[in-house]
Amino acid sequence: MTDTTMTTVHLEATGAPDVLVAAQLPLPTPGSTQVLVKTRAVGVNFIETYQRAGVYPVPLPFVPGTEAAGEVVAVGPDVTHFSVGDRLATANATATYAEYFLVDQELAVGVPESISWEDAGALPLQGMTAHYLISSTFRVEPGHKVLVHAGAGGVGGIAIQLLKARGATVFTTVSSDEKAKIAAAHGADHVLRYEGFAENIKELTDGVGLDVVYDGVGKDTFEQSLTVLKTRGMAVLFGGASGQVAPFDLQKLNGLGSLYVTRPTLAHYSQDRQEISWRMGELFDAIESGDLNLTVDQTFPLTQAADAHTYLEARKTRGKVLLLP
Repeated sequence: MTDTTMTTVHLEATGAPDVLVAAQLPLPTPGSTQVLVKTRAVGVNFIETYQRAGVYPVPLPFVPGTEAAGEVVAVGPDVTHFSVGDRLATANATATYAEYFLVDQELAVGVPESISWEDAGALPLQGMTAHYLISSTFRVEPGHKVLVHAGAGGVGGIAIQLLKARGATVFTTVSSDEKAKIAAAHGADHVLRYEGFAENIKELTDGVGLDVVYDGVGKDTFEQSLTVLKTRGMAVLFGGASGQVAPFDLQKLNGLGSLYVTRPTLAHYSQDRQEISWRMGELFDAIESGDLNLTVDQTFPLTQAADAHTYLEARKTRGKVLLLP
């Protein structure tokens, strides 16, 4: 390599999207178990808007980003899993809003040639979230009846497709006619509006209820989600798009049928290379078989990251937002 500097997008102060500015920084050198990657696609995620705005404190100056895909251009002396020229993807790097990024070899996976760079950049975070929810937190089997809230969203859209491939009956909720079409295109059996979803599901299941609810909405849906579960069903609260759930009386779980409730996070379901490789490998297989089609909504040049944040915060996205160096 001849490059000694690279273009990055960083922030020197927190605030509105326009605090994200391009800068030239020295090209990093990989540590003993790290690889240096030439960035091909960067996933933009809501946590980065919170870091930029100062909701989540970060050390300044700060280069955002954890999710990306690209080509290995240099390796540390103790790297054994990757070689120069390999394609990889990760949800666990740092400072990926850049032409190059570093990641530890244990936190990345190889990407098959059949997977596009855009899909490789769009898949890790939302894909592994959907995978751990339906494969590990509550393992869905053929015949299970499942509710996935926000079926037009990134995690919801992936989960619905994977659930249908697994033989589940999928209920989902949306907020508009446009999103209803998106959720139906993902394969959901029953697309419902948030208003009255619990009553509708009770009718559709003849009062029996569902095996599991995957709820990333939180405050506005959680208590109603509990009421649609069958005896000994599970509510999986994995996010709070509408706000955090208020303190909750556990005795209610008894009255509703000895229910289970869990609050998982991806970090606890991607703790080592073996687990990450398993999840990503099954996701790549699903893309190659046609069971999973990713939706990339918008791409922005790396140096227009501020525009990407503005777009994301408008909450009108219909799929993944990417930065392309």
